[in-house]
Amino acid sequence: MPDVTLSEDGEVRFLHLGTEWIQGSMIIDDPFAIELDYVQRMMAWLLFVDPDSVSRRRAMQLGLGSAALTKFHYKKLRMDTTAVEINPQVVAACRGWFKLPPDGPRLRVLLADAAQEVRQAVHLGRIDALQVDLYDHEAAAPVLDSPDFYTDCRALLTDEGAMTVNLFGRDASYERSLESICAAFGRDAVWAFKPTREGNTIVLAQRTPQRPTRMELLARAEEIRTRWDLPAVKWLRIFKPVE
Repeated sequence: MPDVTLSEDGEVRFLHLGTEWIQGSMIIDDPFAIELDYVQRMMAWLLFVDPDSVSRRRAMQLGLGSAALTKFHYKKLRMDTTAVEINPQVVAACRGWFKLPPDGPRLRVLLADAAQEVRQAVHLGRIDALQVDLYDHEAAAPVLDSPDFYTDCRALLTDEGAMTVNLFGRDASYERSLESICAAFGRDAVWAFKPTREGNTIVLAQRTPQRPTRMELLARAEEIRTRWDLPAVKWLRIFKPVE
């Protein structure tokens, strides 16, 4: 496993896996907020569910990073939350330096291989919000990225569930990843953001395809912004179904 290292710029603390690549971050004075744009976009599943139902739903993260998504689902959304992480150093760093709360009735961090954990019967059909961010220390392409893996991810989801995936668009890796997701979910169930300046592209795939109207999405985005201080209205300018 690569060694975990930290850096700070005064206001933000960063997590690294032995390289300069940023694997996660935290605003030191606001540790339960989501600091990075691409990580905020991983919350786009909120556009497709009733906001009043959120706290009754279940979330899972494959890849802990700096625990930004895990903390947000647990603390801000009040959801039952499970994170899967293979590197024990990452878990220790999140608990020691990134304010990840201890396990409890609504929060559990599993030290496990995501490829194996997604096949566990206890999770099947029970996850409403699945975030997949599985990169090694080189950050070149997702570690798990096959149609079979995404089919396993789809099997985790409830009927209203959605998966968001962080794809880093180097060379042909993005198109290959997108086609794998479409093969598992069906192209009509897949949405995508435009890339961030850093090249991160977030893709969302639904267990059951939805096509809300622009006005429905705008109303939902306004409520997300008001309730949880996420820039959801801005998302709508850069988020659309895959063609």
